Amino acid sequence: MPHPDPVVLILAPAGRDAKVAAAILEEIGIASETVPTLDALVADLDRAACAVVTEEALQRWDRRAIAQWVERQPPWSDFPFVLLSYRGGQPDVRLTDLLGNATVLERPFHPAVLTNAVRSALRARRRQREVQAHLEERQRTHERQALLIRELHHRVKNTLATVQGLLGATARSSNDVNTFYHSFSDRIVSLGKTHNLLTEDYWQTAPLRDLLQNELGPYNDATASRISLEGPAIELAADLAVPTGMAIHELTTNAAKHGALSVPSGRIRVRWSIDQRGEGRVLDLDWTESGGPAVTPPERRGFGSTLLQRVLAQQCDAEVTIGYEAEGLRFRMIAPLKDDRLVPAY
Repeated sequence: MPHPDPVVLILAPAGRDAKVAAAILEEIGIASETVPTLDALVADLDRAACAVVTEEALQRWDRRAIAQWVERQPPWSDFPFVLLSYRGGQPDVRLTDLLGNATVLERPFHPAVLTNAVRSALRARRRQREVQAHLEERQRTHERQALLIRELHHRVKNTLATVQGLLGATARSSNDVNTFYHSFSDRIVSLGKTHNLLTEDYWQTAPLRDLLQNELGPYNDATASRISLEGPAIELAADLAVPTGMAIHELTTNAAKHGALSVPSGRIRVRWSIDQRGEGRVLDLDWTESGGPAVTPPERRGFGSTLLQRVLAQQCDAEVTIGYEAEGLRFRMIAPLKDDRLVPAY
């Protein structure tokens, strides 16, 4: 976080010390502010880079507040003070011990001596701020890595559960080993494509258009587009992207075997929008097939329809409708969208 230009606080309630010190600092281009009391000084120390204080000011008021402020400094901080002492006397050890990082100047002081002391203090404070920024960045990196590891564990757990479900469902819907192998392999490849998109963004989000292109791209005709994708750019969080990617794979596979993609005249149009519902946003996705063989409802529910209707509803809180219309299959999904990323972007 950037810090404002450094300011030097001056607490010298008696005599001309405050006026003289402020004039010297102004001449060399260092901003300063004079404060009237020790409590006022303590109140402003957080925004200052250095403080010039006289011994009598510390002796005049209750020093508990400034002692507590010095004690509460974070590990990176060692706030610099310039202590103006009495002429010809020894500095009060209690005061230098109280301030910690204190440069003692005997009055009357030469302007160059004050200038050098304040410049050294500002340079030291600047280095401390650099250490602060470095430590904060390290902490953010640590927190980000911890979140990434937690999300990775979550993703692996969910992925293994998905693979287990794919295995069982594919086995139940396959009549022979060869069919099982190809169906299961295709579904794993589709799952892998979705996860590739997620890992490009640290397991965060995947673009919906890319999920669709991964599956439908190979079926698009260069001369007469068979695939129409219409909708705004939208990134799906991992918990929605994985089931949606699997659903798109099942719809594409079904279209290639039995629907619009099984004949040259077939077309698929996918439209989606982002709508407001209550206090949150929802994805409204519509998959419409046309130009293919006549469609009839299936006699039994296979894995694909189970995934589309049950898994999306359970894992994504999605509303799913499937229409087996004569001109072509129609699939619609309305799913809530998460606005927050789990892991901050780099």
